[in-house]
Amino acid sequence: MMAKSRKEIQREYKERPKTAGIFQVKNAVNGKVLLGSSLNLDGPLNGHQFMLRIGSHTNKALQAEWDEYGEDKFVFEVVEVVKVRDDPNFNVEDELTLLEQIWLEQLQPFGERGYNTSERIRQA
Repeated sequence: MMAKSRKEIQREYKERPKTAGIFQVKNAVNGKVLLGSSLNLDGPLNGHQFMLRIGSHTNKALQAEWDEYGEDKFVFEVVEVVKVRDDPNFNVEDELTLLEQIWLEQLQPFGERGYNTSERIRQA
């Protein structure tokens, strides 16, 4: 059996189905959350963690509390994944928009309750 070439591995990665859904970065000390969504959940969670670790997260309140409480007090988790339906009218983006509305309503991650500054939570 031959080893896969780098090109084959990259192609397989690109063709892998992307998971769309809702995620949160949660402060275990005070319960505040940063709610986010993406059509490809792999990227943003790693991105947030990386930005926080190097001290350059765009959300200043989140960065300040990360610096104050420490990395071990934060949880990075996917809270809901878009369930893809076998339906010609199914649209992942529409479904994700619906989930965004539900989770924003449920968590209200603003002010005292969270780090979000607007209801636009979708990331690349």
